[in-house]
Amino acid sequence: MNRSNPSFYKAALFGTLIMASANQMAMAETAEEKGLAIAQEADKRNTGWQDSSASMTMILRNKRGDKTTRDLSVKALEMENDGDKSLTIFNSPRDVKGTSLLSFSHKVESDDQWLYLPKLGRVKRIASRNKSGPFMGSEFAFEDMTPQEVEKYEYKYLRDEVFNGMNCFVVERDPVDKYSGYTKQVAWVDQEEYRTLKVEFYDRKKSLLKTMETSEWNEYLDQYWRPHKTTMKNLQTGKSTDLVMSDFSFRNGLDDGDFNKNSLKRAR
Repeated sequence: MNRSNPSFYKAALFGTLIMASANQMAMAETAEEKGLAIAQEADKRNTGWQDSSASMTMILRNKRGDKTTRDLSVKALEMENDGDKSLTIFNSPRDVKGTSLLSFSHKVESDDQWLYLPKLGRVKRIASRNKSGPFMGSEFAFEDMTPQEVEKYEYKYLRDEVFNGMNCFVVERDPVDKYSGYTKQVAWVDQEEYRTLKVEFYDRKKSLLKTMETSEWNEYLDQYWRPHKTTMKNLQTGKSTDLVMSDFSFRNGLDDGDFNKNSLKRAR
């Protein structure tokens, strides 16, 4: 074979390009694979904090801007082989003082939630089909109050976009739970720290229902980022709710005994 023939080199170059293109196609992620990879990376970066506690102020605003303020305490426990546990306790005003919500998030199964109502002196289980309802009159649904495990959604990467001056991945996530109040969510995740900066929530009619934005982020234990303000706006009613966090602490020695139905009644 005469390798000095230019046609030989053209054919060889063409073959190399074809093989390189095939390899690139084999290595390319689908939109679904990339969306899942982003969610997994965000979850990986938020693993190992063990337990946490914080103070929270809930500010409810009606469409006229009138506001009501409530003070709460929140605790969370990281679980290795299942979703995390959380306990939310109302400290004031008097009409809701002592009300508490216990949530067990699960990776695949429906979450478990119980609400303690001190005026009735009983613990009420929140049925799966009722978790799309509002939590204590706020714009957060009961399902918004549980940790967002990776397995709860199917994912699709949509695009890159700048939000609040930060480069973000925009990812669609579709709830797996048939009782979810949402048909889909669209999340903006910053590309540097993998924090969720914004989420759009679409209702069962596939209409845009709410938007959530997080801000005033602080880093703890040189690794774990937490927003000190989360705002949920209902675009259909004009109402909104702010959750303002403070006094974060981690690795306080909390365990399962601090997160059971008996702990609801004794929560302070």
